[in-house]
Amino acid sequence: MFIYLSKKIAIPNSTRLKCVSWNKDQGYIACGGEDGLLKVLKLETQTDDAKLKGLAAPSNLSMNQTLEGHSGAVQVVTWNEQYQKLTTSDQNGLIIVWMLYKGSWYEEMINNRNKSVVRSMSWNANGQKICIVYEDGAVIVGSVDGNRIWGKELKGIQLAHVAWSADSKILLFGMANGEIHIYDNQGNFIVKMTISCLMNVTGAISIAGIHWYPGTEGYIEPECPCLAVCFDNGRGQIMRYENDENPILLDTQMNVASIQWNHSGSVLAVAGCQKNITMDKEVNVVQFYTPFGEHLRTLKVPGKQMSAVSWEGGGLRIGLAVDSFIYFANIRPDYKWGYCSNTVVYAYTRPDRLEYSVVFWDTKNNEKFVKYVKSLISITTSGDFCILATKADDNQAQECPLVSSPGFAPGSESERARWKGYERAVARGPVLSSIGQETRRDQEEAEPESGNATFVLVLCNSIGTPLDSKYIDIDPLFVTMTKTHVIAASKEAFYTWQYRVAKKLTAMEINQVAKTRKDGRERVYHIDDTPTGNTDGTLDFAKAFTATRDPICCITATDKTLIVGRESGIVQRYSLPNVALLNKYNVNYRAYQLSLNCNSSRLAIIDIAGVLTFLDLDSRLSVGDGFTADQESAAAAGDPSKFERKDVWDMKWANDNPDLFAMMEKTRMYVFRNLDPEEPIQTSGYICNFEDLEIKSVLLDEIMKDPERPNKDYLINFEIRSLRDSRALIEKVGIEDASQFIEDNPHPRLWRLLAEAALQKLDLKTAEQAFVRCKDYQGIEFVKRLGNLQSESMKQAEVVAYFGRFEEAERMYLDMDRRDLAINLRIKLGDWFRVLQLLKTGSGDSDDALLEQAYNAIGDYFADRQKWVNAVQYYLQGRKQERLAECYYMLEDYEGLERLANSLPENHKLLPDIGQMFVTVGMCEQAVNAYLKCNQPKAAVEACVHLNQWNKAVELAKDHNMKEIGPLLSKYASHLLEKNKRLEAVELYRKAHHFLDAAKLMFKIADEEAKKRTRPLRVKKLYVLAALLVENYHEQMKTSQQSKAKGKKSEATSALAGLLEEDASSTDNRVVDNAWRGAEAYHFFLLAQRQLYDGNVDAAMKTALHLRDYEDIIPSVEIYSLLAICSSANRAFGTCSRAFIRLESLESLGPEQRQAYEELALEIFTKHPPKDNRKAELDSINEGVDGKLPTCIVTGRIISEYQFWMCSTCKHCATEQEINRYNFCPLCHSALA
Repeated sequence: MFIYLSKKIAIPNSTRLKCVSWNKDQGYIACGGEDGLLKVLKLETQTDDAKLKGLAAPSNLSMNQTLEGHSGAVQVVTWNEQYQKLTTSDQNGLIIVWMLYKGSWYEEMINNRNKSVVRSMSWNANGQKICIVYEDGAVIVGSVDGNRIWGKELKGIQLAHVAWSADSKILLFGMANGEIHIYDNQGNFIVKMTISCLMNVTGAISIAGIHWYPGTEGYIEPECPCLAVCFDNGRGQIMRYENDENPILLDTQMNVASIQWNHSGSVLAVAGCQKNITMDKEVNVVQFYTPFGEHLRTLKVPGKQMSAVSWEGGGLRIGLAVDSFIYFANIRPDYKWGYCSNTVVYAYTRPDRLEYSVVFWDTKNNEKFVKYVKSLISITTSGDFCILATKADDNQAQECPLVSSPGFAPGSESERARWKGYERAVARGPVLSSIGQETRRDQEEAEPESGNATFVLVLCNSIGTPLDSKYIDIDPLFVTMTKTHVIAASKEAFYTWQYRVAKKLTAMEINQVAKTRKDGRERVYHIDDTPTGNTDGTLDFAKAFTATRDPICCITATDKTLIVGRESGIVQRYSLPNVALLNKYNVNYRAYQLSLNCNSSRLAIIDIAGVLTFLDLDSRLSVGDGFTADQESAAAAGDPSKFERKDVWDMKWANDNPDLFAMMEKTRMYVFRNLDPEEPIQTSGYICNFEDLEIKSVLLDEIMKDPERPNKDYLINFEIRSLRDSRALIEKVGIEDASQFIEDNPHPRLWRLLAEAALQKLDLKTAEQAFVRCKDYQGIEFVKRLGNLQSESMKQAEVVAYFGRFEEAERMYLDMDRRDLAINLRIKLGDWFRVLQLLKTGSGDSDDALLEQAYNAIGDYFADRQKWVNAVQYYLQGRKQERLAECYYMLEDYEGLERLANSLPENHKLLPDIGQMFVTVGMCEQAVNAYLKCNQPKAAVEACVHLNQWNKAVELAKDHNMKEIGPLLSKYASHLLEKNKRLEAVELYRKAHHFLDAAKLMFKIADEEAKKRTRPLRVKKLYVLAALLVENYHEQMKTSQQSKAKGKKSEATSALAGLLEEDASSTDNRVVDNAWRGAEAYHFFLLAQRQLYDGNVDAAMKTALHLRDYEDIIPSVEIYSLLAICSSANRAFGTCSRAFIRLESLESLGPEQRQAYEELALEIFTKHPPKDNRKAELDSINEGVDGKLPTCIVTGRIISEYQFWMCSTCKHCATEQEINRYNFCPLCHSALA
């Protein structure tokens, strides 16, 4: 930053000022002093010139109101910005709250305790509460409407200062003895603050100021220190929070009167006076520090005693109360910004984000791209690229610092294309995610790469897309870049990286480039080394940490020269790209900013005090190379040119002239040619670029007021005098005299100006000569082409088009009845809408091919902007089927895509792509049709397999005699089984119509589930599913035989043949023949229990008796235990006895279980004789005339009627009156016919 005094306002009657406060929102300045002086002033810029904005505009007092009401010296003034109130207090303890009414300030409230004097007042961050502290220890907290919230008397304590925390939960009270106590917002004491900065300090001290930045503009870093405490002896500390155990310590070595943070918490101003040892008198100074305690600048202020300091709301000015004057100083902040290829890159902080928002503002198209970057250190630009230097997070050593904007909605075709590339880069890894990305290296390469690297250099293009990045161990305090190199320097060493940007490579290939980390592309040099340039430097960061007595303070570079400035005033010159120390120069002052001209012959140096001087590199002798003392002193004195300018804060050499440069001095821009100044221009802009006799400047101060909406008005172009004079000569005197003037002051830009003027007047000879002088080959060609044209009006139309006045040119063509030329002009411009208009409006048939081209180009225009509906209409008319398919796909209009596929001829090249589109959305049938239409059955089968449509796949494979489907099916099934996805394997076999394999697998699953003793209903369902698969297998065999027979034999014969084939092919007869046994077993097992619980004990016993046939499926213990329970409940103790006999004889039981059954049998059968009460029909009941009778699956009883119902699926029976109550078969759950 740079600071200089800009204005001084005297207070009438030489009344001494005690305090000053600048309202951050409305810009009012309140100052209080002796004899009840209280004034409210307002500085406002009044200018009609749009270019004069910010500090450059003249500022006048728009308000100068004296507020009457205080009798004693006004000691405290504080603003409530949210509610536009001013609170003041004097030495008598009188407090007045003032309010603004119709442009003037009036008393609103008055308060006086008449006991003590107010030492400090502070409004909280949202302006709702004020805390007032009195010298006698009284504390009052009141609301904005004047009500007292609470009060407290702190006994035996003299209070001097008060401050609120940002969240209004904490109050800090500063005591007269220098202690600071921490209280909560209800006035309860919490703890005493540790004051680390007063270690080893003796004598009386008092607090000069406490200021806690409330975070209203965000923080420059996560965990940024924001609470500043300073004492009158010059010691101070900056803390992250109120009980920070590791504060940043300051020793300003001055007597401090007042401190204040700027609007964004990035600069702390410490005002007071310093002892001047040589002159033995005190000097008023303001010291400026970062939140991390680094000293930025010192401002010396005239006068006897400084009493207060206050920042303006935007941080561009500071007000100082000195004696009976208010001094104003202007501040030129060190914004993080740069300019590359028409793009202004700038960074700002926001209260809602921890990261910096980095904006890439394309000034040509007025588009902006926002990236979010954590812990940004600096932005450096050169050519088309920029370098973002950031800190690497401790927890993300290999993560990249840049993340992308979340609400980013690309608005244009170019923007969108770039954005896609950006997203691809992010997906690959951390180039800056973002908003960051570092092209992620292979893991083994990445680890040593980042190691414990604490900083990252990210190379971006002009829209913020990360192209490459490097992790480095040195702190990149100073960064510069050329077209080939990035140089980053800490205080002890500098690192060079020869970056490469593949302009025409895809993002994928860029990744490959990033992986190859060639030796020699990166090197590290210590500042005290003397590299010779012939040996390759190594990438060894270890030597970078060796201390040096003379640290680096600034660097700059061009393609062939690197300049490093050191604090002692020595400037070291190295060659590039092979870094060799060529020379050392001694300039006897500490450089702050260095800049080389375009041919590296002259170095501009702005020192820490803002003095600009020059150093001629080619004419200097090096220091200490064995010269005489006189020669050495001559070398130290440097160029005899005595050029020197003060208060310079920015300078830029012209890119195309080594003797031309522009510089900013206070609020004036000067252009120098051969160290000779032109008349200055009033502006406070930062210089972006100086080329072609034009200076581009950006009003960053204005942009930063609303950084999310940069305005083109904030970018200003200045023409230098020779360009203005040449233009005036051409306009007023004529081409001949102007060409003589340009001959005397040659510059390609002036020749181009002349050429353009000559073209306007169709003076082709002069135009050609001028184009030759400015080496514009296209211009020469254009003039030649004009010479070949016969018609004067045609020449004029061509010239008008050349100058970009296309509407006028088109009108001229149409007036000449040359619609074809008008159409060609619009085609060249890519304005297809106008081409279409011209084609339609013209009489006669327009060219069909051209019409189609126009329709398709407009379709492309809409497609690029993702307006697919509009694109479809034009592609249909232009018959561009490839893009039409893409639009249907993006619109998810699959019917339209199907129509398109059907309309295409067979073997059309687009059909496979359409097939693939259908596959991606799971539309198997349409995909198959598309593939078959282009004669790709293999792709069709693959699509079916991919979409799990195995039956279709098998069918297609059979139809097209493809052998590979069987092995593929088995392979996929075994893969599923390996992963234990057996149900998926069953589904796979079922879909592929391999029902027997599916059934076998299903029986296996059911058997395992049965062994696990899971819920019987689940086991029954599994057995039913397995049996149904077997039924499907039977059906398949039958139909296959029918299709083979093709109607020659009867249905019975073909069914028989099917059964015989089954028999021959089936190896596992249990699966095929007894498919329903498992389902039956569990059906009756469940039915018996259901009947038992319903109290239907006789039916339950009869059902349980059936279970004796299924001992191979259900364990015998379960069967006979159930039978014993049912029969005892039915009082059929004979059956019960036989069940117990079986239970006791089971070999699977242990001795203890058998003993338990015997005891239970003894207990039952001592009470009840083992006989059945009813007729013992139990053994004979199942035997009918012709063997076994069918069993009713609804009740479990034997069916003795001749007419009964049979299920068409599982072939099981039930009595008709029982089944009438059901809609589904109780066993297989198929719907009843």
